[in-house]
Amino acid sequence: YTPYQPEIAQGTLQTMFEFQTQVAALTGMGVANASMYDGSTACAEAAVMACRVTKRNTVVMSGGLHPHYADTTRTLCEAAGIKVIQLPPAVDGELELSKNIDESVACVIGQTPNVFGTLTDLTPVGDAAHAKGALLVTVFTEVVSLGLVKSPGEMGADIAVGEGQSIGVPLGFGGPYVGLFTCKSKFMRQMPGRLCGETVDADGKRGFVLTLSTREQHIRRDKATSNICTNSGLCMLAFTAHMTLLGDKGLTQLATLNHEAACDLADALAAVKGVKVLNDRYFNEIAFETSKPADEVLAALEKQDVIGGVRASRLFPGAGFDNVIVAAATECATPEDIKAYAAALAKVL
Repeated sequence: YTPYQPEIAQGTLQTMFEFQTQVAALTGMGVANASMYDGSTACAEAAVMACRVTKRNTVVMSGGLHPHYADTTRTLCEAAGIKVIQLPPAVDGELELSKNIDESVACVIGQTPNVFGTLTDLTPVGDAAHAKGALLVTVFTEVVSLGLVKSPGEMGADIAVGEGQSIGVPLGFGGPYVGLFTCKSKFMRQMPGRLCGETVDADGKRGFVLTLSTREQHIRRDKATSNICTNSGLCMLAFTAHMTLLGDKGLTQLATLNHEAACDLADALAAVKGVKVLNDRYFNEIAFETSKPADEVLAALEKQDVIGGVRASRLFPGAGFDNVIVAAATECATPEDIKAYAAALAKVL
């Protein structure tokens, strides 16, 4: 399952190489690995990597970081003796990271679009982090957004991680996922996971091999950058095939369709009495507040055969989001779907 013998695994290795190239181009970063388990794993590994690079021991996470990513990061960091600071949950609070950086901080972790769907240019956060010798880690949970919005590299990210599932990987009962992990080229030797490189064979023909393998656990366990020495190979293959078929133009068109649908959804929601849209900068997810508790609203919508979204209180219990719902509109949402959703919501409220 692992292409340790390049002479019989050139197809797998070339796909890996193409995947790395695509992910680096998508994120605007210098180098990408051959994938992680999922976005949350990549986020946790980014935090630990930042501590290795800076030789510091504190990680600050934004209030808009997806709770699953935050929990995974906290679990790994606590086991490694790293202090984790989590800012309070906020619909639009990514820039608050700039106020929470001192000389002990290894990195700040901000997400855009965040868990509430809010888009934020994290450039000021990166500037503030770099001024104090810390790194900026950017997170995305919707890779399609990179077809339209400012890339992590353009925002000055040192490490960029996220989830690639929505490019060519169908969900089935909670999975599978494919974690994307990229960083600046100068940090490559501290990067976790598998790396494929280009070389030439004995006849001088182009070939591909696993490279910099001493970073991996199965070579030098005590000096490994991570105890994960695998990648999501099948999902990586699906991602690469899908992205190749989409191309640059296709990805931009796909992202545009997503955003147009979200704009239509926001307009439809704003016209419903008892609904308040909470974000004015978004890609394809929107947070909105209802006049009734979100769990009651979603239960009533379900009786109308409408899946109404995710209640924010499920993600952030006891944080004051009892009436907040997060909904998404992708390229699959038709104008008729959006109209029916708004009508069902109006009936419930």
